[in-house]
Amino acid sequence: MQARIYKNQLLKTESNQKAFAVLLDPDNLTRESCLEILALSEAHAVDYFFIGGSLVTTQNQAALIQLIKENSQIPVILFPSNSLHIDHQADGILLLSLISGRNPEFLIGQHVLAAPLLKESPLEVIPTGYMLVDTGRQTTASYMSGTTPLPYDKPAIAACTAMAGELLGMKFIYIDGGSGAQKPVSPEMIAAVKKSIEIPLIIGGGINTKEKAEAALKAGADVIVIGNQIEKDSNFLAEVSEVVRSFAVTEIQHLEQ
Repeated sequence: MQARIYKNQLLKTESNQKAFAVLLDPDNLTRESCLEILALSEAHAVDYFFIGGSLVTTQNQAALIQLIKENSQIPVILFPSNSLHIDHQADGILLLSLISGRNPEFLIGQHVLAAPLLKESPLEVIPTGYMLVDTGRQTTASYMSGTTPLPYDKPAIAACTAMAGELLGMKFIYIDGGSGAQKPVSPEMIAAVKKSIEIPLIIGGGINTKEKAEAALKAGADVIVIGNQIEKDSNFLAEVSEVVRSFAVTEIQHLEQ
């Protein structure tokens, strides 16, 4: 098993290149809408597809991954809510440990069930410290996990939680406002966490305007995740791509000075 996805992201992070992922929920997509998103993602240099959701109620995931692999070269990374969502067709998996909560099922329980399958799979396994933040409403993720999200206005708690995750060996820290978040993770929290860790930082939930995407990246996000808004407005993908790529241009200009 080669850690290509993680090594490539480390190179991006070390050179201050930003990345973005499109989160696809198997329950919410038709074949036609998925093909449209795939074409736009290829055209606008999406870095990753994250596949999953807090509650997957259909059998569409395998077909969705197959469709992506047949029509795109973008890495497919599983974003599972439990061990039932492992699929060897994907390129990698975020092995999420819900470090913001105190439910052992999502800290280690599901991982024990998944371990034998992952050990024998070709998937690149990326241990990820997953942190839910209270963004104004209860989300499916907090309900299904039975955990209390981190307080929105307590960046110090988030920073210490992220530090603990890194010290425990996590390779990514993923802070998420959850699907349908009323507001995104605050720039203050992103900046505090980024300052406290050396591993790549992923931010998702509530990023539904280019201004919010830019704010998250400026605060220190290495990867931003967009999902719901693309299903409402496919043009949003192009707007986010423009914001993400503008950071690469800014970095080049900075190095040339």
